[in-house]
Amino acid sequence: MLKHLLIKNYALIQQLEITPSANLNIITGETGAGKSIMLGAVGLLLGKRADTKVLFDEESKCIIEGHFDVKSYNLQKVFDEEELDYAEISIFRREISPTGKSRAFVNDTPVTLDVLKRLGTRLMDVHSQHETLNLGKQNYQLAFVDAFAGTTQLRHAYKKDYDTYRKTLKHLEQLKAENAEISKEADFNAFLLDELVKADLKADEQADLEASLEVMEHAEEIKTKLNGSLDVLSNSEFSAIDSLQQAKVFLGQLSKYSKNYSSLYERLESSFIELQDIIRELEKEEELVEFNPEQTQLMQERLSMIYQLQQKHHVGSIKELISIREDLTLKTERFNNMDEEIKKAETEVVRLKGIAEKKALELSKKRNAVFTKLEKELGELLAQVGIPDATVKLTSSKSELTDKGIDLINMLFSANKGIAPQELSKVASGGEFSRFMFCIKYILAQKISLPTIIFDEIDTGVSGEIALKLGSMMKRMAQSHQLITISHLPQVAAKGDKHYFVYKDSSSIKAESKIKALEEAERIEEIAKMIGGDKPSSIAFENARELISSN
Repeated sequence: MLKHLLIKNYALIQQLEITPSANLNIITGETGAGKSIMLGAVGLLLGKRADTKVLFDEESKCIIEGHFDVKSYNLQKVFDEEELDYAEISIFRREISPTGKSRAFVNDTPVTLDVLKRLGTRLMDVHSQHETLNLGKQNYQLAFVDAFAGTTQLRHAYKKDYDTYRKTLKHLEQLKAENAEISKEADFNAFLLDELVKADLKADEQADLEASLEVMEHAEEIKTKLNGSLDVLSNSEFSAIDSLQQAKVFLGQLSKYSKNYSSLYERLESSFIELQDIIRELEKEEELVEFNPEQTQLMQERLSMIYQLQQKHHVGSIKELISIREDLTLKTERFNNMDEEIKKAETEVVRLKGIAEKKALELSKKRNAVFTKLEKELGELLAQVGIPDATVKLTSSKSELTDKGIDLINMLFSANKGIAPQELSKVASGGEFSRFMFCIKYILAQKISLPTIIFDEIDTGVSGEIALKLGSMMKRMAQSHQLITISHLPQVAAKGDKHYFVYKDSSSIKAESKIKALEEAERIEEIAKMIGGDKPSSIAFENARELISSN
C-alpha cells in the first residue's frame, strides 16, 4: 500500500506530495493539468526508463520517491534474494540527473531497474492499454480462473510435482546423451584400460628403474673403477690404508712429547677409521655390481613401455598414468551400469509424470467447474458498468503437461447483442474493453490480495446511473484494497475517501502542475464544477452534496 508519494522536478511538476488514503482515492482536474504526468512519474518508480527530457529544471535532478507498507505482500523472500534490507515500510526511490544518469534505490540500497520492476509490480498495478492487452494472454487468463476457482494453492502444489518430473526427465535425457557419448568411446576406453591394468604400474618405479638401469648399462666400467679404487686404497703393496697405518704408528710414538702431536694422532686415527669404512662400502658396491644383459634388457623394455604410455596419454609421470587408469576404470564401470541407471530413471519419470498428470487433471476439473459461474458473474458485472448486452464465454482444451497444467483456456468476449464472442486478443481495446478489465479486477479483489490499483479514467464512456454503480463498485473494492482513480465523473469522485485536485499554476514564468487534498467545502465545489461547469448553480452544489452524502 502506498503511504506517501513525492515527485520532484518531473515534467511540469516542480514538487508534488500526496499521502493517500488506504481505501479509495480520487484524482480530478482539468484536461492537461498533469494527471497523466503523475502516472508517468509512478511508472519511473516501477522501473520504466526515462531521459533528461523529463526534468522540470534541467539543472537539477528528478526524484520520485514512494513509501510503501509491504507487510501483507509476502516480499521478505524477494528482498532476501536481491540482498536488500527488508522493512515493513520500505522506501523506493528513482533519481535522474541532468546528465541523464538514472539511479534506483530500495531502502537506500542501489538496485537495477529489473529489481525495481520486480518489486514494483508487486506493489502497484497501473491500469493501462498494455495491461488490457495482457488480458488476452493465456497465462493471465489462467491466473484469473485459478483465483476465481480458489485453485491457486493447488496450482502451486502441481507446479512442484511438475518441476520434479521435469527435473527427472532432464536427468534421464542427460543420462541417455552421456550413454551415447560413452558408447562411442567404450571399446577404445576398454582397450586403454586393459593396457594400463596389464602394465601394473607402481607410483615410484620409474625413478628406481632409471637409476638401476644407469648402473646396469655401465656395469663393466663401474666394476673396473671400483676395483681400481680398492687397489689404491687397500689391495696394493703400497696401499693408502697401509701407509696411513704406518703414519699412525709414528705419530703414536710422538704423542707423549707434545699435545700437538697427540692432536694430530687423533685426527689421523679418525681418518684411518673413515678410510676403513669407505673401503668396506666400496667392497659392498663392487659385489653388487653385476653385468647381466638379460636383466638390463628387461629394465630397458619396462622403461620403454612406460615412456610409450606416457607419450600416448600426453603425461610425464607414472602418477598421472595411474590417475588416468582410475578415471578409465570409473568410466568403464559407469558404462557397464548405465543401462540399469537409465532403466531406473525411466521408471521414475513415468511415476512422477503420473503424479503430475493426476494433479493436473484435478486442477483442470476445478477450473472447468467454475466456467459457468464465472461467465455469469462477469456478465452481470458488465451489465452494471454499462454493457448490458455483453457476452463472456470460456472455453478449454487440453495440452501436454506444462508448468500451468494441461489447460488451454480461451476467454471470448462480445460487447454487442447478436455478435458472437471473439478471442480477447482480437477485440479492439477501448472504453468497453477497459470496463471489462475493471470487472476482472473487481472479481480478483474479492479473491486475492491485490497491490495498490491505479485506474486512469477507466470510467470513460459512462454516465448517469452506470457511473453511480461504477463508483459504488470502486468503493466496495477499496474496502480491502487501496485504489487510486483518475476520473472525470462526479458520481465516481463523490465516492472517494480522499479527493485530490490537480491544477496548472501559470503564475510564474514557467507553468507547473500542482496537487492538493481537498477539504470538505473544496470537495463539494469541485464536484459541483464537474456537474455544472466553472460557475456551478446552486442546484449543482446541492447535487454535489447529495452525491457525497449518499456514500
